[in-house]
Amino acid sequence: MSASPVRVRFAPSPTGYLHIGGVRTALFNWLWARKTGGVFVLRIEDTDQERSTDESRNVIFDSMKWLGLDWDEGPGAGGSFGPYTQMERLALYKEYAEKLISEGKAYRCTCTKEELDGQRAALKAKDPKAQFVYPGTCRDAKRSASDKHVVRFASPREGAITYKDLVFGAVTTPNSAQQDFVLLRSDGVPLYNFGAVVDDASMKITLVARGRDHMVNTPPQIMLYEALGAPVPEFAHLPMLLAPSGEKLSKRHGAVGVDEFRNAGFSPVGLLNYLVRFGWSSGDEEIFSLQAMIEKFDWSPRNKSDGKWDTKKLAAINHEHLKQERLTPLAKYIEGVTPMLAARGVKVDAEKLARAVPTVRERARTFLEAAESLDFYFRETLEYEPKADAKFLVASAAAGLRELADVIESVADWSVAGIEAAFTKYLEAKQLHIKDVAQPARVALTGRSVSPGLYESIEVLGKAVTVARLREGATRAAAREDAQAGGASAG
Repeated sequence: MSASPVRVRFAPSPTGYLHIGGVRTALFNWLWARKTGGVFVLRIEDTDQERSTDESRNVIFDSMKWLGLDWDEGPGAGGSFGPYTQMERLALYKEYAEKLISEGKAYRCTCTKEELDGQRAALKAKDPKAQFVYPGTCRDAKRSASDKHVVRFASPREGAITYKDLVFGAVTTPNSAQQDFVLLRSDGVPLYNFGAVVDDASMKITLVARGRDHMVNTPPQIMLYEALGAPVPEFAHLPMLLAPSGEKLSKRHGAVGVDEFRNAGFSPVGLLNYLVRFGWSSGDEEIFSLQAMIEKFDWSPRNKSDGKWDTKKLAAINHEHLKQERLTPLAKYIEGVTPMLAARGVKVDAEKLARAVPTVRERARTFLEAAESLDFYFRETLEYEPKADAKFLVASAAAGLRELADVIESVADWSVAGIEAAFTKYLEAKQLHIKDVAQPARVALTGRSVSPGLYESIEVLGKAVTVARLREGATRAAAREDAQAGGASAG
């Protein structure tokens, strides 16, 4: 690796949501910066003015912050190489373009779109499979700066570009494969390759890590670095995240925006843990804290193969993160699940939530699932699942629920062990098994047939709420008995 201080960047376009593939790119750059004590730069490439919006820019910032991928330089953080938004750097691109023109490495081109479209159509008519290449019409002409023009790079026609990719190894591309590509449009806005190179060179970026779909851009970019007399950074092209079908991952395949995963209740670190395995591995290990990712990350071993998105695998990894206190401390768990509970319209008691979370950790795969499981602890009026209500709060359960309410009311040792002991004593006295009373009690207490452990739930609910809900359950069951009796009498 380069002996220079590591400077890496993530340069998204603010044209919509932050794609999960972009997050993987940001993650690898961020990990390398944190591993080496380097600098992670966030840069906004907003030259697509028709699609770029302030709202999309804020989505990028919010998503990065939620993921914990903080940036050392960039919007909101400052830095010595700003501004960090391309549309604020137009004067710099013009300066670099004029330098290349003055040195004979670029030229002004006045060919119109109509002229080029005509040439393209003529070629297609002659050979439908031929790829149009700009013929260099203006390459040796001295066009005036006052004429409407674009700036084109005078690509070398001999030789080849060879570079060592940190993932794919040595890559060679003959210069004959390039054409005189456009650097600046007539309105002074740079095209991708020129804008990226000027930004990376002026910001002293030492490593460009991005998706392998950008490999086609690397040879012309290296030409530009060399033409500008700027150091050529190292390159690492990462394998692609593909849909299960093998296509490029997009919205038609499901969630791909960070906000979608956040709203679905995924842990930010769980999501990053899943993404880090696309193109990197550490033996057979699969579960990593963020600190472990930083400590273990390297560019070797590396994986060249594209990977297919696996929602079940993501859920499994996220589940491991939520289950383990070392990966998701209780305070972080509470921070993640509280908005989900608020969205369900329940008012949360912080102290009770801290006691309730351990009862759902083992089963909840996401914060959203956890919120669904925790909901009953905090509702003043319990909501009953219709099927569970009808199946278990039946006439024959009423007496038992009243007896359990009396048992709970007399419990002195209010702990899971004390509650279980009281249940055991009651069951032995009645010559019953737990299965005889558990489901009616569960539905009376939680409104559901599936919930956290019965004794654990009772301990968190507290004596007063437990007794009240058991008696309410008994009343519902008895009312069903009365309704049945009334129906029989009417018959």
